[in-house]
Amino acid sequence: MDFVDRHDTRTRHWVAEAIRTVEADANRSCDTHLHVFPLPPQWGVNLYLKDESVHPTGSLKHRLARSLFLYGLANGWIGPDTTIVEASSGSTAVSEAYFARLLGLPFIAVMPASTSPEKCHLIEFHGGKCHLVDDPTTIYDESRRLAAETGGHFMDQFTYAERATDWRGNNNIAESIFAQMAMEPHPVPAWVVVGAGTGGTSSTIGRYIRYRRHSTRLAVADPEGSAFYPSWVSGDASVTARGSRIEGIGRPRVEPSFQPSVIDRMLAVPDARSIAAMHWVREVTGRDVGGSTGTNVAACVELIREMRAAGERGSIVTLICDGGERYRGTYCEPAWLAAQGLDIHPHLDDLRGFLAS
Repeated sequence: MDFVDRHDTRTRHWVAEAIRTVEADANRSCDTHLHVFPLPPQWGVNLYLKDESVHPTGSLKHRLARSLFLYGLANGWIGPDTTIVEASSGSTAVSEAYFARLLGLPFIAVMPASTSPEKCHLIEFHGGKCHLVDDPTTIYDESRRLAAETGGHFMDQFTYAERATDWRGNNNIAESIFAQMAMEPHPVPAWVVVGAGTGGTSSTIGRYIRYRRHSTRLAVADPEGSAFYPSWVSGDASVTARGSRIEGIGRPRVEPSFQPSVIDRMLAVPDARSIAAMHWVREVTGRDVGGSTGTNVAACVELIREMRAAGERGSIVTLICDGGERYRGTYCEPAWLAAQGLDIHPHLDDLRGFLAS
């Protein structure tokens, strides 16, 4: 009888050791902290920030990268000589570069040329290479081309994010949130608020909420220029847009991992307000956060205002996606803001007044 052995003993042993190595990284990392955002106690509304910036690679995307590597290894797509290629706006590529180096594999990040220099330096620090393209819509085709050219594997986070993570539990981010909320005054959140880049995090949390039969609602905060919000409102998955200036969230097209049916509400957030909220969080908490965290918090402020107006009490949980040190030359730079036509001061004034109201 003739047969083809597609996975020799050496490769099977290497894959087994690679999976052990990736899982050992998770075993070394304790869970991320859940911080209380200071709101007046008489409001009866509590806001919590889950700090994903403390992962080894400094962002929420560390969870996604780990899941994508395990998915690729278990599917037989990644072997001892595989070049890893990813299309990314930055943070996923930083985390994947880390895991590729952990496994001794080459890594190439295909990114828009507008990606912050700080993120490019981090990718290179972890041993990866940056392949920049002028047109952000070409990152998918360019990634496939490079993977084919190198005999490598295109990770394709925008397709596989929602299926690579076990949404039923297994210490995913949703299970972690609800476990950490157990001793709080309102242990089942009224809202969980997240952004969407791949749609993987919102899919995981939305599915988990339904699976565990919680009354919690899921809100997705979307920056201007993203296709997700207009698509969700219209129900048209073919919607396209210019893309987002808030790195890590918002996309020019509706990605395959984005699952609109698990989302209870979407809030569109102007870029100036996202960046103002980023600065405001640092003022109020002392925590240095990035632009996508600003988008999340800006949406939380609107929900808190609505809850107060309706006389509702309860809790809201959102994420610190990454740190502000990655955006020193952009969101933290007045000249960059001016060049983009972004005036954050009216929004800063409003947010400061929110706490004083």
